[in-house]
Amino acid sequence: MNPRPVRTPLILLVAVLIFLMAWYFAPIPGQVLLVPDNWQQISAWPQVRLENEILRPGERATTVIFDTVPWAYVKLLAGTAEGTLESHTTDRATAVTQWNWSFTVPDEPGYTLAFYHDCHTGCQHWTTVNVGKTPPAAPPSAAIPTKLGVVLADPDRNWHNRAGWDVEITYAQLAEEEFWGIDDLAQRVEAAAAKGLRVLVRVDFGQGQSIPPVDDYRALELYLRYLRRLARDDRLQRVYGYIIGSSFNTAANNSQSPGQPVTPGWYARVFNGYNAPPANTDNALQTIRAENQTARVLVGPVAPWNVDQDGALPFPQAAPWLNYFYALVTAVNQSAQDKSQYGIALNAPDGFAVQAPGYPDAPELADLARAGEPRLNLPHPEWPAAQAGFRVYQEWLEIINAQPHTRGTPVYVTATHTYHPGSNREPAENYAPGWLTSALDVVNEEPQIAALCWFLDVFPHDDQWDFFSLAEGHGLLGEAAKEFDMLLQDVPES
Repeated sequence: MNPRPVRTPLILLVAVLIFLMAWYFAPIPGQVLLVPDNWQQISAWPQVRLENEILRPGERATTVIFDTVPWAYVKLLAGTAEGTLESHTTDRATAVTQWNWSFTVPDEPGYTLAFYHDCHTGCQHWTTVNVGKTPPAAPPSAAIPTKLGVVLADPDRNWHNRAGWDVEITYAQLAEEEFWGIDDLAQRVEAAAAKGLRVLVRVDFGQGQSIPPVDDYRALELYLRYLRRLARDDRLQRVYGYIIGSSFNTAANNSQSPGQPVTPGWYARVFNGYNAPPANTDNALQTIRAENQTARVLVGPVAPWNVDQDGALPFPQAAPWLNYFYALVTAVNQSAQDKSQYGIALNAPDGFAVQAPGYPDAPELADLARAGEPRLNLPHPEWPAAQAGFRVYQEWLEIINAQPHTRGTPVYVTATHTYHPGSNREPAENYAPGWLTSALDVVNEEPQIAALCWFLDVFPHDDQWDFFSLAEGHGLLGEAAKEFDMLLQDVPES
């Protein structure tokens, strides 16, 4: 009788294999591997590992990302705060690069770690992973639209479920600086968009130089490079539109090159390529649209009642600021026409940003009529055919609608307040309770006007605009702030 075969070696082999597999797949103490929800359908790279298991809000944490592509100019956002890149190394044997980051744990029970690369030319999304409880997907916005908005919105403002407007500002020459640079801008845009606000970003060349100086093509290239960076940055894809400069007809906004003030023709050259070969694409409109076809590109506002420059084409009212704007719009329209004939479509602006300050201190207004100033025609003392108050917006509309390629385009009042050079009094001194209500009523009667934005809400950078700030509420601005809040809550019946 044959003895039963001995199976002990086979059993031992199976046991060893099971132990090795269990050891190999067991989580490493103190480390958590994070993968996107669809990790099975995508490449194995990149991989993210969180080095700490138990984390409390406010504590410093570390994370590691691995990839086979040695990306440069990388960033990490933990929630909305930027992480710190501590080090990075590449394993020559495997060609895998490892980036080591530290960050502060956000207050939320669940948050995201969002990684980006190539941020020197506009951050490109790399990967995003969830930590802790998965943040719920943002529901479709149910906010009620309003034309009311502000410049530099207070992050703590209660918008009362209204989809208002926020105008942000950035400078090409300060791209890496705090507050004015692209990273702080991206955080403000994301916070505003998360509240349902529509964000317009005003892009100036530099402080004291809104648009590159005339015929300075090096400055033009630097400006367009920054516009390209903004347009392609994945963190800024929720921007509603870009405003190209502001108040460029004033000496104050040509102070870097006072001998080369921005003319109407040069502005149109910068905006959509006026007086350049039609095949050229070195202009703001085509630069932005090449990277982001959904963002609107707006002509920036001309400062009313400023006589630093005039325009070669006289407008019927013949005031310097109106002549300037008339010449500018004519040139922008001509460039759109030239490119259209060359076979290039969609080279007209998506809209116009304009300034429409009020003049409640006008000598002809009695105290009881000051709040209704937006509804009144106020002739300018030196150019009586031109408006001297809020209704300057009508002249901007008339000029815009006089050209075929700009007629009917949306208009955004991106700066309104009650400071006027005729009285030289700031809104904290002269705001008339009820003035903002009148201005909004007037704008709501104008279907071509999309927004009415008070200049400004909050400016933490310094105190130069304190007496314009709704959030600060100095003097009579306390009344304006209450009125603004009440207008947000005054939902018209459907």
